[in-house]
Amino acid sequence: MQYKISLSAFWLVGFLAFSVLLLSTPNLSAQTAEELQNRILEKDQDISRLEAEIAKYQNELNSLSKQKSSLAGSIKELDITRRKLATDILVTEKKIEKTSLMIGTLSSDIGNKEKSIRNNQESIKLDIRRTHELETQSILEIILAGDDFTVVWNDIDNIASVRQRLRTQIVRLQETKLGLEDTRAITVATKDEFDGLKIQLAAQQKIVVQNKNEKNKLLTQTKNNEANYQKLLKDRIAKREALEKELQDYEAQLRFILDPSTLPSAGVLSWPLDSIFVTSPYGPRWGGYHRGVDFRAAVGTPVKAAADGTVKGAGDTDICCPGASFGKWILIEHNNGLSSTSAHLSLISVMEGQKVTRGQIIGYSGNTGSSTGPHLHFSVYVSSGVKVDSFESKSYPGIILVQPISALKAYLEPMYYLPPYKN
Repeated sequence: MQYKISLSAFWLVGFLAFSVLLLSTPNLSAQTAEELQNRILEKDQDISRLEAEIAKYQNELNSLSKQKSSLAGSIKELDITRRKLATDILVTEKKIEKTSLMIGTLSSDIGNKEKSIRNNQESIKLDIRRTHELETQSILEIILAGDDFTVVWNDIDNIASVRQRLRTQIVRLQETKLGLEDTRAITVATKDEFDGLKIQLAAQQKIVVQNKNEKNKLLTQTKNNEANYQKLLKDRIAKREALEKELQDYEAQLRFILDPSTLPSAGVLSWPLDSIFVTSPYGPRWGGYHRGVDFRAAVGTPVKAAADGTVKGAGDTDICCPGASFGKWILIEHNNGLSSTSAHLSLISVMEGQKVTRGQIIGYSGNTGSSTGPHLHFSVYVSSGVKVDSFESKSYPGIILVQPISALKAYLEPMYYLPPYKN
């Protein structure tokens, strides 16, 4: 019987060595791990401080929303929103800096693991060479040739010891390589987060510009006069209510037969916002019927796709009918038989025909269209009963409204298809 290392071990060593060559990554930071962790902790503290400041601004906005609408109140709301948006940008910038530091930390960890793999490979090579030397002769030949049986048994023990050490080193090498692959996967995810934050930062900067333009437009329209503001507000409310009545009557005439067997089960959608607070449920409201659910959402809050699907349309009703209907909206046809509209947005981040995935940012909440304050309106329909269509309103003569239009019977209770909600 001979003590020979198995061919599978040699193949394993070769495969691991080749894998390491393929997975090489440059070190992104010369800083020590401790320095990086301290800087990450500083960023976390900065983010917490800024988020507390944002919460203060939000409380002020919530208080203003309960007051009677006035020009001074609207200007104050826009100013507080501007300060909040500026702080939102600072938070995003801090998150970008933190994520960059995390990438540096992960890169350092990758470098350490690669070094450990190289050291293990060298040790394995030496033990393979040693094993080969010891196993060149059979045990019987060693015994017959030896004058001292103590030396013979020591040689046998050495063979067993080297083989055991070799097995241990191979296991360690496998574990380190798996750890390296996990770290690389985390690095890729962190880099994706970094790219997403940069996109979010650019969007927030656009919303700040919109906020400034909105304030200037309001001052121009009202000539900074309260009486002019109230007249403008009264006119918009009258047109809005007339349009909503016309649109509801139109949708009531659309024929649709609902087949309950085609509907998915409850809870198939995910929340369109990270933080959920319902401000107006689905059902009767203000003498009419609210065919959707409203969520509290400050201007600039990321809005996400509730499920995988395709963007069937995106638009802005304020272009044709200022202060009416959905404002900036997105209609998504999901892959489960449902469709959803996100409305009153400040910014749209997707385009018609685009494929989206659950949780993907599709836009940012706002106060556009028929909205008495910043929030997200979310409607759910049977996909076969809704489409982007045009509607000519008498309230806005000569203007064609384009938006999601659905048979009334195709509207569904959104909360049934969303996760359980506790107020």
